[in-house]
Amino acid sequence: MNKDEELIRKKSPVQIRNKKASFEYFFIETYTAGIVLTGTEIKSIRLGKASLVDTYCFITNGEIWVRGMSVSPYFYGSYNNHEMKRDRKLLLTRREIQKLFSATKQTGYTIVPLLVFIDEHGRAKMDIALCKGKKEFDKRQTLKEKEDKREMERVRKRF
Repeated sequence: MNKDEELIRKKSPVQIRNKKASFEYFFIETYTAGIVLTGTEIKSIRLGKASLVDTYCFITNGEIWVRGMSVSPYFYGSYNNHEMKRDRKLLLTRREIQKLFSATKQTGYTIVPLLVFIDEHGRAKMDIALCKGKKEFDKRQTLKEKEDKREMERVRKRF
């Protein structure tokens, strides 16, 4: 990821994060994918009405899908409103999908959505990562590092 892409993510008015992902997994490789959405879904996402809690990605027939992503129904939508929790197709290159597919064949590896954001053209994008699950002692180590960082910030603010 280069600096321009980071800047786009920071400037995006919508940033829907999967906060538990960094606690549960080690990130090995990250990708940015487009999302295939209906009209009312993109309107809800632009309003920030989506959630990545308990989401994961899976690959079938050479296509990558996200399951469990919750997008609230659009308030002004009529009978055309979308389903709240449906599988949504992600757009990646064939080479990237093949790489992820071969990596997830190994035990302990999975694909997890990290962030949904709106790019400079108004399209919804999703950052996904190839992840390896953390063990219990890894989670304790992560919490300890987080507490140490907070303590160092407190000490720095005092002086």
